[in-house]
Amino acid sequence: LFYVISFDHLVSCYAEKREIFLVVMEDDGGYELRNSKEMLSIEDSHKKVLENSIKNYRKLHSFKKILNGFAVHTTPSEASKLREANGVKLVELDRGVKKMTTYTPEFLGLVKNNNDYKYNYSGGISGAGGDGILIGFVDSGIYPKHPSFSNNFGKDDDDYGELVCEEGPLFPKGCCNGKIVSAMFFSAGAQAAAVLNSSIDFLSPFDAEGHGSHVASIAAGNAEVPVIVDGFFYGLASGIAPHARIGVYKAVYPTIATLTDVISAIDQAVIDGVDILALSVGPNEPPEVGFTFLSIYDIAILSATRAGILVVQAAGNNGPARATVVSYSPWAIGVAASGTDRVYSSSLLLGNGQKIGGVGMSGPSLGSEFFLHKLVLAKDAKMQNETQYDDIPSYIEECQNPEAFDPNIVQNSIVLCSFSQGFLNGTSSLAAIIHTAKKLKFMGFVLIANPNYGDFIAEPIPFRVPGILVPSVSDTQVILKYYEENTCKDGRGMVREFKGKAGIGEGRIASFGKEAPTVSRFSSRGPDYININRSLADVLKPDILAPGHQIWAAWSPLSASEPLLKGYRFALMSGTSMAAPHIVGVAALIKQKYPSWTPSMIASAMSTTATKYDMNGDLIQAEGFNLHALYPSTPFDFGAGLVSPTNALDPGLVFPTEYEDYINFLCSLPGVDPAVVKSATGGQCNASISHSHPADLNLPSITISSLVGHQVVRRRVKNVGGKVETYVCSVIPPNGTTVNIKPPWFTVAAEEVQNLEIQIIATHKTDHFTFGEIFLTGSLNHIARIPLSILVVSAF
Repeated sequence: LFYVISFDHLVSCYAEKREIFLVVMEDDGGYELRNSKEMLSIEDSHKKVLENSIKNYRKLHSFKKILNGFAVHTTPSEASKLREANGVKLVELDRGVKKMTTYTPEFLGLVKNNNDYKYNYSGGISGAGGDGILIGFVDSGIYPKHPSFSNNFGKDDDDYGELVCEEGPLFPKGCCNGKIVSAMFFSAGAQAAAVLNSSIDFLSPFDAEGHGSHVASIAAGNAEVPVIVDGFFYGLASGIAPHARIGVYKAVYPTIATLTDVISAIDQAVIDGVDILALSVGPNEPPEVGFTFLSIYDIAILSATRAGILVVQAAGNNGPARATVVSYSPWAIGVAASGTDRVYSSSLLLGNGQKIGGVGMSGPSLGSEFFLHKLVLAKDAKMQNETQYDDIPSYIEECQNPEAFDPNIVQNSIVLCSFSQGFLNGTSSLAAIIHTAKKLKFMGFVLIANPNYGDFIAEPIPFRVPGILVPSVSDTQVILKYYEENTCKDGRGMVREFKGKAGIGEGRIASFGKEAPTVSRFSSRGPDYININRSLADVLKPDILAPGHQIWAAWSPLSASEPLLKGYRFALMSGTSMAAPHIVGVAALIKQKYPSWTPSMIASAMSTTATKYDMNGDLIQAEGFNLHALYPSTPFDFGAGLVSPTNALDPGLVFPTEYEDYINFLCSLPGVDPAVVKSATGGQCNASISHSHPADLNLPSITISSLVGHQVVRRRVKNVGGKVETYVCSVIPPNGTTVNIKPPWFTVAAEEVQNLEIQIIATHKTDHFTFGEIFLTGSLNHIARIPLSILVVSAF
């Protein structure tokens, strides 16, 4: 197709660019009815639709289990024709996906027991943590030679003998070893969308980046694996469920990642029968049209949930701004990230005895803080008569190029580099500073804040040379004042003598005891929303909080996307990508203890037993835009609170939610077209429940985005405690409301269900959401806590 413009008798022609589109077809059955023969028939039907509808295309993949649909590489014009084709229900542009980039077992309450990690709770788990549970990881693959993934079970696991283990570059036969029981890669979307680099975009399950290995080892890595980086021992790492098995579904490549490959991977994971699906990757923005809950990606996740698979998503790394979550749907767990009470700090000792704190996971400079070295400001060490870099200050001030410096000045010196414009626009890097320092034999480097640009955020990263980051402008000014007072310059401003001295301290030793947890600055925030316009949803997101800041876990030494970590088998990473697998691991332990529990029951157990208090008993705080202050967090920061594994294994009550409940939820959305719901899910909107409200979905939370006058919401709870128990209901109402619960108390037998009616009455209008909670306190010491998030629009 050509677009033709006539101007002064000249004609310009432009070929229409091809893109990837996801297509959903009519479905008269569902995943549970499809055997291998039926799935082949579905694939043939996709071929016929394309042949009869459009001409210029390439089919990339057929989705046969979670969806009746396919991915196709074609032009927007051809995609428009597909929308009109017989049997086609939805056509959506592939938005692409992003990665949502140890000590945490102890922080969450794990105890060492018989050389393994288990949760310390009454009743115990029969067998090691996670045994018999298969976790599927849709990510960047896995580094199979890592000790976190070795087979420590003594034999291969015959239970998974029929699963596929694909071979390919750096992933030879034998990589599926009983710990890793399935490994596949999906690349049709990536290959259509970009030219892949064969030196890093391996067409095999091998992880060239490290992200997938990191995520998998947090959830299911072996116990007590020594963390050694640059010869330094940082401690022992363990996955949350170290005896769980791993299914690898590679769909993310260093060059690109597409929704096509991710959904293809989810489809295969459902076919393989995984118990839990870990998604630390996903779209980083809502769909351009339609409801967030009805995107093809979210419907694929709903189909996986329908198959009995618990889906856990990273909430996103777009915080601390509000309404930035990218986990939208109530049928998946969206996980926010927090820090722990572990801190890696370093220090710079000046010649006058002043000690400046900073961050830097490196060994000390020679002699540590007892033997000081010449202190040099980078711009004062410029090569004489060198003009090549005069127009690029960052190359000198930010220590980006060794050729800019006089080796005689910087050798064996502590060099002050500046965090300036190059770091802000992404043209400068720590890797370049380290390269300069190694080549010119710095004794060490200090990356200081530039007063013209303000403070910066410093994260601990292992350095192969002594180094420290000083992110505070006030600390920088102390350093620069000392430096100027001890530097002699001539009339031209050239340095005649460097008299300042400094030494870099040890930065690899952790200290403990800080206020924890705190919601991490990068962690995406609620409220949830239903479309790209951020129209509010009656669903609480994120769902729950877990450690995701500065997490040690496995890494791929190739480290294609992180040059600083090349050669390392472990990395200290931050992101909701790291938080999500903690919840995956806890879910594996719950699933192990209660094999018959549905995904919603497992999610409920974690939610109602989570805590909103930190280690000191105070309300969890959150990091915000101000780098030096915390603010009281709300459910839009941490969901139900920090996961409490011990309590989640014995919740007393759960809120069961079935597939039909999710369909009713979709049908109750404001302005939704029932035909669209049927097209996306195959489910029918029941006219008899037209009076329902989205807040009636049986979630372990209540969110109302527009309360007018009063509203009654309904919940049902199931007693999973094994004994008859009496519960008393109490409430802390959100500001601007009163809340009544019927019945005010109830007795429920084991495995029986109790219905609750919750009346929320507006007393006055509020300009923002206010928060409260309901407590269901049992006679056998079970407590279920239900967060309330209400926006009162009108009291009448």
